[in-house]
Amino acid sequence: PQLSSVETMALLNRAAASSAVAAGRSLRPAVPVRPARSTVRTSALLDFFKPKQQAPKVPVRPKRETMVLAPSYNLQASLIAIAAFAGYEGWYPVTGLFGLLGVFLTIQASRISFIFDDEAFEIRRNGSETENVVVGGLNRWPYETFVNWELWWPAFPILFYFKETQTKPEGQIHFFPIIFNGAQLYKVACERLGPSATSGPKDQ
Repeated sequence: PQLSSVETMALLNRAAASSAVAAGRSLRPAVPVRPARSTVRTSALLDFFKPKQQAPKVPVRPKRETMVLAPSYNLQASLIAIAAFAGYEGWYPVTGLFGLLGVFLTIQASRISFIFDDEAFEIRRNGSETENVVVGGLNRWPYETFVNWELWWPAFPILFYFKETQTKPEGQIHFFPIIFNGAQLYKVACERLGPSATSGPKDQ
């Protein structure tokens, strides 16, 4: 007898079920897998309300004013006075030496400026940069290159000495006659160069 299409489909279903059972599998309807929820949006909201950490502030050093030392003629006057006394006593070579030196330093005091700006000590002539005729290079030395300094002598300053490492790494020595205000020099040098070995204030 011929089987109807319904009976044929039923037989095929039974055969498939029997094969699945024989293979140790059971036909169960597939359970749909629920997709994982995205946490990106929630995380972004939480980050928005979190207090933001600020980078530590670096203290800024206030800019120091530029100080131009006033000229002084105390040393020149002393040299000319010695020259006059030597001339009175008839010591003419001494008169010529001290007299010329006094006049030369008097002229230099009116042309040379000793300047302490925010970063360096500088010597200018008639407002222009100058070069050191002895060791070369500009007459400008940053404060951090100073090794030491001295003022001979604070009570009656005659000579300003300092040693710096800008000109050469092992240190370069400089001497300048005090043809500017010694009290101003002493004060600003202590503030920006630190205490000197002997003449400046000592660290506590």
